[in-house]
Amino acid sequence: MRVFANPVGAGALWFDNLATAQGTPVAYDPQARAFITMPPFCANREVIGCNWIAPEQGAFCRACAMTELAPDPSIPDAMPNWAQTEAAKRWVLDNLGRWNWFRPEDPGTRPVFHMLAEGPTPVPMGHVGGVVTISVAEADPVLRTTRREALEEPYRTMIGHMRHEISHMLWWRLSLREDFLEAFRAMFGDEREDYPEALQRYYHNGPPPDWRSNFVSTYAAAHPHEDWAETASHLLHLTDIADSFVAAGLSSTDLPHLGWDPYMEADAEELIHIATHQVMAVNHINRAMGLSDLYPFVLSERVRRKLVFMHDWLRRGAQGL
Repeated sequence: MRVFANPVGAGALWFDNLATAQGTPVAYDPQARAFITMPPFCANREVIGCNWIAPEQGAFCRACAMTELAPDPSIPDAMPNWAQTEAAKRWVLDNLGRWNWFRPEDPGTRPVFHMLAEGPTPVPMGHVGGVVTISVAEADPVLRTTRREALEEPYRTMIGHMRHEISHMLWWRLSLREDFLEAFRAMFGDEREDYPEALQRYYHNGPPPDWRSNFVSTYAAAHPHEDWAETASHLLHLTDIADSFVAAGLSSTDLPHLGWDPYMEADAEELIHIATHQVMAVNHINRAMGLSDLYPFVLSERVRRKLVFMHDWLRRGAQGL
């Protein structure tokens, strides 16, 4: 993620800012990728702290307009959890916009979001036919950590959920192309395999013993659809880590040149090489504070080939769909 210029004075702005350090209200324009001071602001600004601009007064911004169902405000903590969930969604949508997904120049279908609060029973997250269902309760760090540990996952965040579920929607978009399906099946396997049966087998038996050689995570081994979504998430993780590294003014001998833009990098192997070196360094820094690794994954050669495949399709896939 970029660090943004202050439109009214000195200092920088971060992606979630609602005002400058001097107190001037600002909003993010995702088309210009810049902050501005002039309304109209999103109708959700006072409701959940959305800091994007709107097309007209009283309207929702581009991201909030994708939310078809909002959580029940009578459920405890639903509103603050929803605010954090929408912030994660805006982050991921802006990342994908760097490759032209879901921007005005993208002629394809946009995702529709059902943001649901949890009552006595959990909300299953997923994607069906362009609709992404998200449990806003997972914005709560205690609940999220409890589930992460119960599922023996090394990583679980709301941005991670957004990247995973939106990646299912991206597969759905790309599957409209016959050339994509043939290439996908050659790389990931046949997605027509019975999905409920595959998940039941995964949760009963766990991943195969050699999963580390072929998959980026245990869950990726469950079914080709999950392998796609997990791999796509990791490409988005690595690209955004590299972009944020550069935006923060950090330097490395791995960087090709001053001003290098990871989202413009055409060589996927180069991007992955740089990003993995960066995360190894940051993992080392985290350990100095007794913190978990920022990126607790090891990428096998097979996984790297899948990431290269993913990079090719996500960089060019929004056009013409």
